[in-house]
Amino acid sequence: MSFTIKMIAPTTTIETVTIVRPLKVIAFICGIIVIFLLTLAIASTNWLTADKYRQGLWEYCIDEDAIRPLPFNLDNGPGCYRGRDAVYIELSGIMCCIGLFFDFLATLMTGFGLCSKNARKKYTLYRFALYTMVAAFVSLSIALVVYPAYFAAEFNESNRQVWELGWAYGVGWGAAIFLLGAILLLLCDKETEEIYYKERTISHQNTGNDIKA
Repeated sequence: MSFTIKMIAPTTTIETVTIVRPLKVIAFICGIIVIFLLTLAIASTNWLTADKYRQGLWEYCIDEDAIRPLPFNLDNGPGCYRGRDAVYIELSGIMCCIGLFFDFLATLMTGFGLCSKNARKKYTLYRFALYTMVAAFVSLSIALVVYPAYFAAEFNESNRQVWELGWAYGVGWGAAIFLLGAILLLLCDKETEEIYYKERTISHQNTGNDIKA
């Protein structure tokens, strides 16, 4: 009688592990916040305010009890009207819209990068998102600097001695800060390999007995 023992060799399995970088998730959230803040700032008429008068990027508003003469020698009754034909106001509005568009694209690319499982595609999406966010930040910064700077040049024609930058202008700077934060987060987290392969060896020691007479 003889016994034959059969041993099965151990097998190796490869597991694919996807890592989501937390800094990129925060950058994505910052991009969403910028979209909300910029939309609010662009739609508001509270960029510049004086006594019973306020103006935004696209229109200006006059209250019922506004003191005459009106700012900038306007001749309108109470209500809101299409924005004044001032180059700096139009330029600021256009640059803010460009910044909003670029930030939307960058946030979209960051989101696709987080969802992708292809390492090369992730790297490409993050890189272009970074460049697009930089373009958005530059556009928004130009608008925020040009608006008060060129208003100062026409201050003598404003018929008011006290002017204040409204809350919408502050919201614009808040959007710029979040945008800069998103850029820095994408710059700091340069780890491109978000997918790695982990090997695991599994041993199977099955024994088979053959009995021969």
